[in-house]
Amino acid sequence: MAKLAVVVTLLALVGSVTCQGYTGNASPPPPGLSPPNPSLSLSPSTPYPPPSPTHPSPAPSSRSPPTTYPSPTLTPPSPAWSGPSPPALGLRIGYYKTTCPKAEQIVKDTVKNVVYANAGIGAGLIRLFFHDCFVEGCDASVLLDPTPANSQPEKLGIPNFPSLRGFEVIDAAKAAIEKECPGVVSCAAVVAFAGRDAAYYLSGAGIDFAMPAGRYDGRVSLASETLSNLPSPFAGLGQLKKSFADKGLDTDDMVTLSGAHSIGVSHCSSFSDRLSTTSDMDAALKTSLTRACSSSGDPTVAQDFKTPSKLDSQYYRNVLSRDVLFTSDAALRSSETGFDVFLNVVVPGRWEKKFAAAMVKMGGVGVKTSANGEIRTNCRVVN
Repeated sequence: MAKLAVVVTLLALVGSVTCQGYTGNASPPPPGLSPPNPSLSLSPSTPYPPPSPTHPSPAPSSRSPPTTYPSPTLTPPSPAWSGPSPPALGLRIGYYKTTCPKAEQIVKDTVKNVVYANAGIGAGLIRLFFHDCFVEGCDASVLLDPTPANSQPEKLGIPNFPSLRGFEVIDAAKAAIEKECPGVVSCAAVVAFAGRDAAYYLSGAGIDFAMPAGRYDGRVSLASETLSNLPSPFAGLGQLKKSFADKGLDTDDMVTLSGAHSIGVSHCSSFSDRLSTTSDMDAALKTSLTRACSSSGDPTVAQDFKTPSKLDSQYYRNVLSRDVLFTSDAALRSSETGFDVFLNVVVPGRWEKKFAAAMVKMGGVGVKTSANGEIRTNCRVVN
């Protein structure tokens, strides 16, 4: 009876949410920051080869918001979030407090300077952290350039090239840190700090957390490992769960980290399968995207056309109203994950807290130590 009462209460909340509509306006930036440039160049997601050829297509036109949310099949929610997981072995908050006390502030200042000039770079930094951690662990292997000995590093893998962005920001932060305290701070730490700081600024300070550090830089970087390790936009729920489970992340982490699709843009080729008449995408959105993707050259469109330059929980509203691009996004409407999506819509601040915790947890994937890693001087080459 208690569970039934909870469900009835939450269903009542749906009515209140559906009346709120969408403003599409981002929250004010943190004090002292200028508002974002209205003509932002957003970071494209990977143009994965589609599973079957379709006819893709202009930026989605502005549409009226739905008057109701299609209700997901409700199942008991996953256990309540209780705060960040303990840091991975060897990682701790304030790791550089004595050896390089200005390191985190240097990264934060560097990210701050670029995010409001180009929000797409901020989206790219979050994606860079994700793509780094899912291939060889959070070890900055995604930053390594091609060499005669390795002509195909991670950054040239299909999911990463040419859409992955933010490399120059990492270079700038690392160079400034090297002047302050040479040979101390890893490139992997810079990537993790930059992902955290991008989330902070893009959310209007709504996502604010401490990122444990202590990662060393890896020496292995192979493009051939990217497709098999990074979740595909064409993946169904089972594939998504396996991709995350392989990294020690659970279904709740998967639902939470998918919220990063609230910002950035995607190539049409990454969702061309969803433009068919058989997909469950909202009909008006499908029509708009078909027009947008009709031109040659694999155009890009906003992943969240409601609040395209704000990292927020709008993504989950879009999931419920079928206004999402990827097959992997639509999969979250399933009976297994739909309730968590629903809670992220109706409980203020829930997703932001969970996203912070999931970023910390993901940051512990495949961490290198002094035994199998190094502190690179230049993030693009091994020492």
